Amino acid sequence: MKKILGVALLLTLTMAAKSQVKIAFEVSFKEPQAHYAEVEMNMNGIAGKEYIDLKMPVWTPGSYLVREFGKNVESFTATANGKPAKVQKVTKNTWRVYNAKAAAIKVNYRVYAFEISVRTAFIDDSHAFLSSAGIFMYPEGMIKTPSTVKIVPFGKWDKVSTGLEPVAGQKFTYYASDFDILFDSPIEVGNQDVFDFTAAGVKHEVAMYGGGNYNKDRLKVDMAKIVEQATAIFGENPNKHYTFIVHNYEQGGGGLEHLNSTVLGASRNAYGTDRGYKGFLSLVAHEYFHLWNVKRLRPVALGPFDYDNENYTTNLWTAEGFTSYYENKLLIRAGITNENTFFNDIIGGLGTVINTPGAKIQSASSSSFDAWIIGYRPNENSKNSAISYYSKGEVIGLLMDLEIANATKGEKSLDDVMKAMYEQGKQQKRGYTDAEFKAMVEQISGISFTNFWAKYIDGTDDVDFEKYFAYAGIKASKEVASPNKPYTGAALKVEGMVTVSGVARNSPAWLQGLNVNDDILAIDGSTIVDEMRGIRLPNPGLTLDMLPSVAKKQVGDAVEVTIRRDGLERKISMTLTESPNVRIKAGYADDATPLQLAVRARWIGVK
Repeated sequence: MKKILGVALLLTLTMAAKSQVKIAFEVSFKEPQAHYAEVEMNMNGIAGKEYIDLKMPVWTPGSYLVREFGKNVESFTATANGKPAKVQKVTKNTWRVYNAKAAAIKVNYRVYAFEISVRTAFIDDSHAFLSSAGIFMYPEGMIKTPSTVKIVPFGKWDKVSTGLEPVAGQKFTYYASDFDILFDSPIEVGNQDVFDFTAAGVKHEVAMYGGGNYNKDRLKVDMAKIVEQATAIFGENPNKHYTFIVHNYEQGGGGLEHLNSTVLGASRNAYGTDRGYKGFLSLVAHEYFHLWNVKRLRPVALGPFDYDNENYTTNLWTAEGFTSYYENKLLIRAGITNENTFFNDIIGGLGTVINTPGAKIQSASSSSFDAWIIGYRPNENSKNSAISYYSKGEVIGLLMDLEIANATKGEKSLDDVMKAMYEQGKQQKRGYTDAEFKAMVEQISGISFTNFWAKYIDGTDDVDFEKYFAYAGIKASKEVASPNKPYTGAALKVEGMVTVSGVARNSPAWLQGLNVNDDILAIDGSTIVDEMRGIRLPNPGLTLDMLPSVAKKQVGDAVEVTIRRDGLERKISMTLTESPNVRIKAGYADDATPLQLAVRARWIGVK
C-alpha cells in the first residue's frame, strides 16, 4: 500500500510540475518574400533538469508520409535565464538545450516555408500559411502541456484565421490545450477574404486566399446544407466553431482535415462552372465528414500520435475511403446533385477499382498499412501493384451500405454503423480496432460479414457489383470499354521527346518488354515526328494506341516500335490486343420489388 501511495504521490507531483510549465510561442515574418517564419518559444517553470529536448514532428496527421519537417529549421539558438545556452542537435528532429536547471528558457529559430500544399507551410509576401506540425516544436515528454501562440502579421496583413481558441484581450493570440491540438490547428495569416455562416448551431468561418470567381452568398447556402446533412448522420456537431481555410490558385486541389478546421486547395476561376463548383463542394463535403470520421471516429492507431515515426493502421479504407463515399451521399442529400450525377460518380469510382490492375495484387487493408511507403510515393508501376485505399474504400462503403440495407429490409444502413461507432468512441475515449468495426457492422446488420471482410478488405476478389446493385433494384453490367480497338498498354508523355510513362500489367507492351523512359522514335518505320502531327497537346491521356500507325490497325495485328534506351536504339514487336478496361452500365429495374425500393431509399437517403 505504501508503494502504491508513493507512486500516486509521484504522479501527482509530476502532473503538478507539468501544469506549472508555461509555453508561449511568437511567430513573426521579417522576410516573408524569402519564405521565412521567425519563431520564438518561451518556456517557464521548467526546472531541475540539466537539459531539455525540443522536437519537431516528422509528419502531420491526416497525411501519411514522413516529411522531415526538421529539414526546414535553421538558426536555432537558446538562452537559459537570459544567458546563452549550449545547443546540440541529437537526432534529425531533436534539439537539446543545456539549461543548467534554469526555469526560464527562450528558443529562437527560423523555418523555411515554400511548399504549396494543404499539408505544408508556405510563406511569401502576400500571405503565410502555417501548417503547425512543421512550425512548432514541443518539449519531449510534454505533449499534453498547453501553450499560447501569438502571431505578429507582416506589414499590412490584418487577419488571422485558425481553429485555435483566441485569448481574450490579446490580439492575434491563441490558446492550445495541448500540442496535439496545436499540431491539428493550421493558421492562415494575411488579408484573406473572410465570411461566415451558421449551420447545425455552429458558426463557420470561411477564409479565402488568392481571389477567385466565387459567389459568397451561394457558398454560404450550399456549404450550410452540407454541414446540416453531415450532422444529421451523427446526431450532433461536436464543435463550437469551425474554420475553412481555402487557398485559391490558378490550378489547385486537395484538402486536409483537422479537429475543427480544414484546409482546401481550389482553382480560383473554377467556381463559375458546374463541374468546378461541384468539385469544390465535393471537397467541402469530404473534409467536413472527416470532422467525425477519423478526427473522432478513428482507428485506434491514429491517436495518441507518435510524431517521431510512422503510425500504422489497416483502416484507412474506412477513414478515407468511406469519407470519399459519403461526399457523394452528402451532395445528393443536400440537393446539390441529382440521382443521375450520384450514380455516375458511384459508378466512376467503381470503374476506377475494376480497371486498376493493382486491385488484383493489393488488398484494402494492405493499401492502408503501406500508405507510408506507397500511397504518397507512387511510381510508374503503382497502378500495376497497388490500389488506393480511397478508391477501394469507397467501393467497400458502397457494397457494405447495400448489404446492410438489404439485410435489414431497408431499416438500417451504413449511416447507423457510423453513428454507433462514433458514440462508442466517445464512451471508450479511444479509437476502434478492425475487429470492433466488423463487430458493429454485424450487430447493426444482423448478419455475418466474415466472408465480406475476406473478399473485399483483406482479399483482392473481383467486385460482385451486380449482386449488390440488385439489392436496390438496379440492373448493372459491364462491357468492354473500347471494343475492337487496338491496345498496347503503353502510356506516353511529351517532354521534348515522346517517352513511355507507364506500362500496364499483362498488356502487349508489358509482355514484350517496352519500358518506362523508353524514347519512341518510330512506329512501323513512320517517325515519331510524323506520328505526332495530328496529336493535340497537352494531352494527359496520351497513349501509344493514339498514334496513327497504331490506331489504324486491327486487334491481332503486329506493330514494330523503334525506341532508344540508354542511348541505344532497338526494335520491339508486339501483337495488338483488345483493351481489358471495362465500363459499367446501370439503370433502374422496371420490376423492382417493394423490398428493393425500400433498400434503395434507405441507401440514398433522400426523402
